Amino acid sequence: MQITDIRVKKVDGEGKLKGYASVTFDNEFVVHNIKIISGNEGHFIAMPSRKTAKGEFKDVAHPISTEFRNTMQKAVIEAFNNLAV
Repeated sequence: MQITDIRVKKVDGEGKLKGYASVTFDNEFVVHNIKIISGNEGHFIAMPSRKTAKGEFKDVAHPISTEFRNTMQKAVIEAFNNLAV
């Protein structure tokens, strides 16, 4: 599976949320509302989630492997940084 498009929208404000991304895979499938968050060790992504009846947040979609999560995070953060220039 290849990432074929990344669209980033910056969020104005002073909080930790810096933007949202939509990532398209193989020109066939897209995941919206991936959050770009500023952390202590740099930016990272948080997958779209929903609140359960118990008040917990569960990811709606997420990478299965750590390797692909790292690949996706690197690509999204790179797109965000290129937008910020």
